[in-house]
Amino acid sequence: MSNTLNRPIRVLVAKVGLDGHDRGAKVIATSLRDAGMEVIYTGLRQTPEMVVNTALQEDVDAIGISILSGAHMTVFPKIVELMKQKKVTDVLLTGGGIIPEEDMKKLKGIGVGELFAPGTTMESIVNYIENWVAENRNF
Repeated sequence: MSNTLNRPIRVLVAKVGLDGHDRGAKVIATSLRDAGMEVIYTGLRQTPEMVVNTALQEDVDAIGISILSGAHMTVFPKIVELMKQKKVTDVLLTGGGIIPEEDMKKLKGIGVGELFAPGTTMESIVNYIENWVAENRNF
């Protein structure tokens, strides 16, 4: 699906909490840039508040959270709550890492987009973001 924004898709990639493993997040950020997206990478040890505030300041189309620490059932609901409080209703919240399938289903139930496990192809992640943006951010 083609980008209908007349500008590059803007994606915020973040690591939340004390999770110090950022290699995957950097690979994702680079791959999204290679696909023509504009990527803002926040680095390590972000809070949910910092992520949502940066998303607002940078006017992003999508937020991608990389999480390997096991805190996904705390981090994602907090970000969803903050996005609702700040009326960020047209930005995709997605992510990936070590997240059990059952937890992925619960997170999708509260409004989190597709979550990607290790081994997911970059093409499928890029396609998902492009398709979501085309369907939800075509203004």
